Amino acid sequence: MPRVSRKQAELNREIIVEAATHLLRERGLHGVSVIDVMAAAGLTHGGFYGHFESREALAQEASGRAFAQSLLRWQERMAAQPDKTAARRAVIEPYLSAASRDNPGDSCPVAAFVGDMCHEPVESPVRATFIEGLESLLETLVTLVDGSDDEQKRQQALMQYSLMVGALTLARATRGDPLSDEILQAATSFLTTS
Repeated sequence: MPRVSRKQAELNREIIVEAATHLLRERGLHGVSVIDVMAAAGLTHGGFYGHFESREALAQEASGRAFAQSLLRWQERMAAQPDKTAARRAVIEPYLSAASRDNPGDSCPVAAFVGDMCHEPVESPVRATFIEGLESLLETLVTLVDGSDDEQKRQQALMQYSLMVGALTLARATRGDPLSDEILQAATSFLTTS
């Protein structure tokens, strides 16, 4: 079998990372195998180790990509708004939407990975990527909080994001029951009117 070109190898690697990014958010870090990722990428699983030294290396890169995608999505939504209040709404409302609840593969990596992180060793590279990504999202949310005291703004952002992640997680856990929509609506209302 002929070797693929460098350009094709780079494209294949990109396809693998994108497939893993989606699947890991959808199923969690421990709910996806190399075979699953390669099938989603449309490639044979035998070629995986030509691109990555381990499943953990892919998980780290894909989770980092998931955070970068979320951050970019937030920044684009914020930039399209006329003021800070509208920018906050533009981040919160889509985050706490039925679409976000029902499509975890395209949604928040924090909500997707938080349960897995509870079981990761402290020194885990994937955990370090999670914390770094969480910090980047928090720093962005801080810019949307009113006030002049940086510590108080960070505390507000921590509380708001904790409520967002918790509400989205609970809404996913109760999907199909009216309680799910009630959770999303209550959190959205609280965060956008307070």
